[in-house]
Amino acid sequence: MNYYKDHSQEFIDDTINCDMSEQYRFFEKYLNGKGTILDVGFGSGRDSLYFKSKGYEVYAIDPEESFVKHAKELGLDNVYQLKVEDMIFEDMFDGIWACASLLHIPSQDLRLVLEKCSNALKNNGVIYASFKYGDFEGIRNERYYLDVNEISIKKYLLNIDLEIIDMAISQDVRQNRNDKWMNLVLRKKYGC
Repeated sequence: MNYYKDHSQEFIDDTINCDMSEQYRFFEKYLNGKGTILDVGFGSGRDSLYFKSKGYEVYAIDPEESFVKHAKELGLDNVYQLKVEDMIFEDMFDGIWACASLLHIPSQDLRLVLEKCSNALKNNGVIYASFKYGDFEGIRNERYYLDVNEISIKKYLLNIDLEIIDMAISQDVRQNRNDKWMNLVLRKKYGC
């Protein structure tokens, strides 16, 4: 993803102050109080900072070195330069926050990535994931995107121990953007 290497400061500036309160509420209502959260593809560090301020133990991964450096400058601990495809966490997290990050995973790899996320969760753990809403797959604005809708997301969950427990469509929170987003909360099925 050279886009984020070449445009890291622009991306940070564009996203660091976005109001994500609606999405936070959407996710947090399924967490049982405080716990451990993995922020996948943390970018500007905005969401890791929020969860840390709420008392969660936060771990954060992103493949882009400049984002890792920025996050450490913000005072975040447990920050790692790592692709979600390469993570090997097991039964560690109460929640995974994947805000606008899994949408860069090619369709043929998404099921494997979701399995890795499921493995990283404790039983009954939850994942928040957001994708652009639609049915596009390919390069757009110098980045690879996989858009999903209510029907297409289900095929990536076949034979995986994750179930959709909430789904909502929202508007883009960034200035001068009018994209629609698919917001999902997935739960690891008990005993899996």
